[in-house]
Amino acid sequence: MNFEETRQKLEKYNQQHLLRYYDTLSETKQADFIQQVAETDFSVVTRIGKKEAAKKESSISPIAAMTLDEIYAEKSHYEETGIEAIRSGKVGAVLLAGGMGTRLGSDNPKGMYDIGITKPIYIFERIIKNLFDVVDQTKAWIHLFVMTSDKNHEITMAFFEEHEYFGYDRKHIHFFKQDMAPASDYSGKIFLEEKWKLAASPNGNGGWFSSLMNAGLLDLMKREGIQWLNVFAVDNVLQRIADPTFIGAVIEKECESGAKVVRKNHPDEKVGVMCLEDGHPSIIEYYELTDSLRDTKTETGEPAYNFGVILNYLFRIDCLEDVVNKELPLHIVEKKIPYLDGQGKLIKPEKPNGYKFETLILDLIKLLNSCLPFEVERSKEFAPIKNKTGVDSVESARELLQQNGVEL
Repeated sequence: MNFEETRQKLEKYNQQHLLRYYDTLSETKQADFIQQVAETDFSVVTRIGKKEAAKKESSISPIAAMTLDEIYAEKSHYEETGIEAIRSGKVGAVLLAGGMGTRLGSDNPKGMYDIGITKPIYIFERIIKNLFDVVDQTKAWIHLFVMTSDKNHEITMAFFEEHEYFGYDRKHIHFFKQDMAPASDYSGKIFLEEKWKLAASPNGNGGWFSSLMNAGLLDLMKREGIQWLNVFAVDNVLQRIADPTFIGAVIEKECESGAKVVRKNHPDEKVGVMCLEDGHPSIIEYYELTDSLRDTKTETGEPAYNFGVILNYLFRIDCLEDVVNKELPLHIVEKKIPYLDGQGKLIKPEKPNGYKFETLILDLIKLLNSCLPFEVERSKEFAPIKNKTGVDSVESARELLQQNGVEL
């Protein structure tokens, strides 16, 4: 993209004010600015204030999960199907690793956080060792696609290089940056963070597939014959990745996607739960779960909405291609956004002053025709690290890892 094309794009979205300092920039910073404009989706600001067409109240109903008893009864069959898919090169994995360790007191990417007690053990290291379990079982390398963000891309790649990819085959690890979404004031005017840099943030975990496509990695997947992608978050250090039993169950049930789920600890646990919405698979966020839905029972007296997602999904790539151009719901969130004022001074507001925009992976599930909720044992596969202490913390994850025989 050249300057004229940049100007035209800014004019199209009424963002010409972003050129305010352009003539004062060095050639390098001008090039950086042009590249950022080229890579940024400005269309999100056009959706501010738009009222969606009135739609009927959604019909929410329970979705049948594949329970542990059902899985154990057919485990060898499902596992065999999954192993065959992996050995045939049909399965890839996508690690969502764009976040920073801010809540853990770290300025580094979250995956670089050391959870060891007697020796250094990094979150990224645990993820790779979990993946190795399946590589060793199947005797087949699995392509791992690591989604970083604008803030942590270079340091993440350098960290993997420094640690020699924790023993994983370098040719099977691919890094790509998540697409960015601009931050704007309430009227839709995008902020500048620096004279050459837009205020922007990653476009939410729902943007992982479009980001992967924009990075040109879909072509590689097709060349390699990859048909399924296991997508998972960086913070669950106990999760099974490219789990053959999970993969085999989704394939055998002829579903377009699958979601690993755990039984809720208590009715008000803060996890999204699987359901059907107007007949399509869906996820209700914990804050959207009404008392009526929370208290609904099945015929056997079990809670009807009792299986929480753990952000470990399996998707059929051809189905994702079919829906990727559909417009995902855009979550517009009020935030405190630092910005340059008219005099070029950086202002750090004390209260919300604008919007950030993101899409969510759970909304991607809603665009598909089928999803298999696949129950896993919480104590064996769910050790999220969101805080330094307390619930879902470094402390609780260490305890669960040790219970599962991991030396820390």
